[in-house]
Amino acid sequence: MTTALIDTSTANIASVRYALERLDAPYVLACTPADAAGCDRILLPGVGTAGVAMARLDQSGWVQALRLEVRPVLGVCLGMQLLFDYSLESECALLGLIPGRVEQLDPGEDGPWPHTGWNTLTDLDLSDPLLRGVNEGEYVYFVHGFYAPVGRYAIARTRYGGPVTAMVRRGHVAGCQFHPECSAGTGAQILANFVKGAS
Repeated sequence: MTTALIDTSTANIASVRYALERLDAPYVLACTPADAAGCDRILLPGVGTAGVAMARLDQSGWVQALRLEVRPVLGVCLGMQLLFDYSLESECALLGLIPGRVEQLDPGEDGPWPHTGWNTLTDLDLSDPLLRGVNEGEYVYFVHGFYAPVGRYAIARTRYGGPVTAMVRRGHVAGCQFHPECSAGTGAQILANFVKGAS
């Protein structure tokens, strides 16, 4: 299976590419939807701000393409947030593939803003194929100042000032708020589950 890695021109493209190469997972760096024509699944990475990312996706034709997409899609970090309806970060409309709104994280007494570092995955939906081989309480690496509140589509949570959606799924569309490419064995397992067939 071949994964289309959407070229969002953001800083984590290289680390995601290296992670896919470590898994011996074939991929295509897809600047436009046409580049992904022969691929089986789509990976949407991202760091930065929602407004800038949406503008880039719109200019390259990906906004409309992703809204019509039927292949499995996985969003990573900002890429996960872009799957939702709206972001308070840039006060902008997002892809609208998963109902919900992205809000600013309030860490409370848990630590500084943004949320940066290792944290646990809890409340796992172990029936989800993306979580095959992943155990409750395993650690993954987060870097984010905005978040999706926990709702009906959350398949994993973490806690930072309150409950935070760590993973989400609606049909063929899923996302990780953390960086699986930087999350050691747990992140590699989740990426492998996606690129090797978990839809």
